[in-house]
Amino acid sequence: MKATMSGLPSALPSRTEMLRALGTPPGRSRTGDDPVVVTMIESPLGPLLAAARDAGVRLLEYSDRRQLGPQLQAMAHRFGRAVVPGEHPLLDRLRDELAGYFRGRRQVFSLPLLTDGTPFQEKVWEALRGLAYGETISYGELARRVGRPTASRAVAQANHQNRLSILIPCHRVVGKDGSLTGYGGGLWRKRLLLRLERTGTPL
Repeated sequence: MKATMSGLPSALPSRTEMLRALGTPPGRSRTGDDPVVVTMIESPLGPLLAAARDAGVRLLEYSDRRQLGPQLQAMAHRFGRAVVPGEHPLLDRLRDELAGYFRGRRQVFSLPLLTDGTPFQEKVWEALRGLAYGETISYGELARRVGRPTASRAVAQANHQNRLSILIPCHRVVGKDGSLTGYGGGLWRKRLLLRLERTGTPL
């Protein structure tokens, strides 16, 4: 078992394990035009499940062996196309850009992203991508920026539906008083990401 830079065990599953989680026997992986390619990426915050098509990065979520099966099954259902474990040029770029980010050397990601939210969710995610590195914002202020000043709860739900963690920086949303609020990856990860961006201290 490998360890990440923070000492957390990465426990990255093998390609065979990913095929089994998808319900595809090893040696009989599904193919198709422009399939969604999935891989696992080691990080200081634990393993990340990543997916991409030729048009862009489709998913980046925290994962582990216990979550992998449900995540992959949900992904295959949501994408409506073949999902295969493997490598892809965009996933290679993602791995490199994340490494630079976690070392405090990269502030902006250059990868094309694919999202499939509602018009409101897309507005929220676009506003999040417009936040500067190290900037934080409250749910109320984010709601005002997307033209829905009374929609703080809907903004919070849009954050929850974000499938591109870190790349669409929902970790930069905090409480009105600056306190840390809910984060799908856990508040400990949110705390470390914000510390990284505020101080440049590598993870």
